[in-house]
Amino acid sequence: MRMSRFAALTSSLLLAASAALFGAGQAAAAQADFGYVALGDSYSSGLGAGNYDGASGNCKRTTRAYPALWAAAHSPQTFAFTACSGARTGDVLSGQLGPLNSGTDLVSITIGGNDAGFSDVMTTCVLQSESTCVNRVNQAKAYVDSTLPGRLDQVYDAIDSRAPAARVVVLGYPRFYKLNGACTTGLTEGERAAINGAADHLNAAIAKRAADHGFTFASVAGAFTGHEICSGSPWLHSVNWLNIAESYHPTASGQSGGYLPVLTNAA
Repeated sequence: MRMSRFAALTSSLLLAASAALFGAGQAAAAQADFGYVALGDSYSSGLGAGNYDGASGNCKRTTRAYPALWAAAHSPQTFAFTACSGARTGDVLSGQLGPLNSGTDLVSITIGGNDAGFSDVMTTCVLQSESTCVNRVNQAKAYVDSTLPGRLDQVYDAIDSRAPAARVVVLGYPRFYKLNGACTTGLTEGERAAINGAADHLNAAIAKRAADHGFTFASVAGAFTGHEICSGSPWLHSVNWLNIAESYHPTASGQSGGYLPVLTNAA
C-alpha cells in the first residue's frame, strides 16, 4: 500500500511552519508542493449535481463534484480536473492522462461503469420485463468478469507509469436502491435487487484490480446507505424523463455527503 500523500502534505506543512521559525521557510515550503489530478467518468465529473462548467462541454464537470470540492477544501498547488461524463477506460487512456507527471501526489478516479454497459442496463430494466432486465444484468456481470479487468489494468498501468509517486484512490459506485423502500420507479423488487447486485459485482472487480496495482479502493456503498433511491433522503437521481442523462447519478448532496468524505478519508 502506498503511503498517504495527503498525510505527507500535512507533515510537510508542519515542517514548513517549523522551519520558518528558524529562517528556512522557503526551502521547507517547497516540500509542501502538492499536485492532484482527478480522472474518470460522470461520477467524478459531477453529472447530476448541476452548475456545470460550460467550458467542459459534454463532459459536464462542475464545482459541485467531489474532486473540485476536495481541491477547494485542501488547496493543492496544482489541480487538474479531466474527468468526463460518459468516459470509458479507453477515453481515460486517450484523453485524460495529460496532467499526470512525476510530481503528481494524488490521483482519484471512477471508471468501469460505462464499459460494463451501465446506461444500457438501466434503460433495459426501466423499459422491459423483469426477466429481460435480469438477463441484461447478467450479461454486464459476465463482461465485468471476462473483459473489464484487462481494461482496468491498462488504465492503472498508465497512471502508475506517468505518476509513479502518486497515491491513487479508486472510488467505487453506490448501490442504487433501498430494497423494500417506498418507491415509485416502476421497477420490481427483483429488478432493484439485481441492479444492486451488479453494482456490488462491479465494485468487487474494481477493488481487486486496484489492490493488485497497489492502489487504494474506496467504497462509497456505506456512505450512500440510507440515501439510495427509494429511501427517504436519496442522494441519487431516479429516472428523469426530462433529463435522462442525470438519471441514476449522484445529486449535489451525493457528491458532498457521499463521495467527498470517502476521498478525504482515503487521501
